[in-house]
Amino acid sequence: MKALYKGRLSDVWEISKTNVQPVWVQQAFKQNYLKWNDNKLIISMSGINPSMKFNLKISLLSYPGYASYPVGYIGDFLDITNHRVVSKKQFHKHYQIIEEDPL
Repeated sequence: MKALYKGRLSDVWEISKTNVQPVWVQQAFKQNYLKWNDNKLIISMSGINPSMKFNLKISLLSYPGYASYPVGYIGDFLDITNHRVVSKKQFHKHYQIIEEDPL
């Protein structure tokens, strides 16, 4: 879906095992950038939509030799444009939905 965040258009997806997946989400699953671990979504943001700043932050905050990946839970929102996972409460507080994904 499309939503406004801080006045800018963002591509977001409500994390779910059953709802409609935009093309970018389907591609990310096929390329293993998104993976389910029970009801947690493991996210390799660097693979989905690379951001040098984000990749540098992850590498600096990770333990040496270990990868650190963001995790999203069912009901959270994945904002691919801004490289963030947002809780449902925070999403409805800070985002304005512009366009829903077609069924």
